[in-house]
Amino acid sequence: MTDLHSPLSLSRGPAMKNRFMLAPLTNLQSHADGVLSDDEFRWLTFRAQGGFGLTMTCAAHVQAAGQGFPGQLGIFNDKHLAGLSRLASALNAEGTHSVVQLHHAGMRSPKELIGEAPHCPSANEEFGARAMSLEEVKASRDAFIAGAVRAEKAGFHGVELHGAHGYLICQFLSAEVNLRKDEYGGSFENRTRFLYECIEGVRAECGPDFSLGVRLSPERFGMDLGEILGLASALLKDDRIDYLDMSLWDCFKPPVDAAAGSRTLVALFGALPRGKGKLGAAGKILTGADCQRAMDAGLDFVVIGRGAILHHDFPKKVAANAAFQPIALPVPEAHLKAEGLGSAFLNYMKTWKGFVAEPQTSSAD
Repeated sequence: MTDLHSPLSLSRGPAMKNRFMLAPLTNLQSHADGVLSDDEFRWLTFRAQGGFGLTMTCAAHVQAAGQGFPGQLGIFNDKHLAGLSRLASALNAEGTHSVVQLHHAGMRSPKELIGEAPHCPSANEEFGARAMSLEEVKASRDAFIAGAVRAEKAGFHGVELHGAHGYLICQFLSAEVNLRKDEYGGSFENRTRFLYECIEGVRAECGPDFSLGVRLSPERFGMDLGEILGLASALLKDDRIDYLDMSLWDCFKPPVDAAAGSRTLVALFGALPRGKGKLGAAGKILTGADCQRAMDAGLDFVVIGRGAILHHDFPKKVAANAAFQPIALPVPEAHLKAEGLGSAFLNYMKTWKGFVAEPQTSSAD
C-alpha cells in the first residue's frame, strides 16, 4: 500500500513531495489576451501553499487560434512571459513541482472567440471546422514545442501536453475525427505522429532536467479504449516521458466498452507495465478513501480537481485525516471565495449544477 504522503521522484525535475497533483482546471480568470491575472495567480499559488506535490496551470493555449474558452491563460507570445515567470517563481518557492499544461482546442475553439473558423485535422461539420493544411499541422506542432521552451524560460519545472477531452492532439488520435490521407492520418501510427513529434521536439529543445507529461482520456471524443491502452502502455515505457496523466471522468466505473471487461478504468490503466514513467489519474477522486483506493489500483499519484476547488489544502487535510471528506455540495459562495476563487471562476462554478448554493433571500417582516 503506497503512502500518499511519501515523495515521488520523476526522471526529470524536482521530486513531488507527495502523491497529489493539482488537476489542470479551467478557471476563466486570465486576461483576454492570455496574460496571467492576479486572481489566477492567487488561485494557483494558494494550492501550492496547500501542499500539492505538483501544481499545474489550467490549459494554456499555444496559438491564438487555439483558444478554447474566455479568460484562458496564454503561452503563445513573449508578452505572457512576465506573468508566467512571476507564477513559476511563487510556485517553486512553495516546494511544488511546477507545470504548465500546453493546449490547443482545435475544432473546439469557438469561432466567436478566435474570429475565424476553428482548425481541425479534417473538416468537421458539427463544429464548423476547416481542415488544417500540412503546413498548419507542422506550425501547430512547433507552437507546442515553442510553448514548452517559453515555460522553461519562465522557470517552470516542466510541461504537460494536453492530449485529452477532444482537443487538438486528441483530434489527431481519433479515427472518427481525423480523416487525413497524409502521414498524420489513417493508421494509429500516423494518428499518433503529431503527439510523438511534439514529445520529440520538447525533448530536443528543452533542458535535460525539464519534465514532460502527457494527458490522455480513454473514452468519448472518438477515442478507442484499446488504442488508448496501447498508447498509454507505450508512453509509460518511453524514457522521454516523465508521467502519464489519465483523465478518466470516473476512475471507479467499468469501461463503456463491455469487451474490456468489468474491471474499473483505474484498475485497467493501473495494471499497465511501465518503465521509468509514472502514472496518475483523475476522475471522481473526492475523499481520502478515494485517494487510497485509486493508489491501491496501481497509480503512482492522484490528480485532484473538484476536491482542490473546494479545499486549497486538500493534501494536508488528507494527511491529517485519512478518511477526510470535502464540504458537502452545494457550497456557499463565501466558502469558495475564501478558498481563493476569483469572481470569474466563481461565476463559472455556478454553471456546474448543484455546486454553488443559491444566495439566501430574507423576506420582510
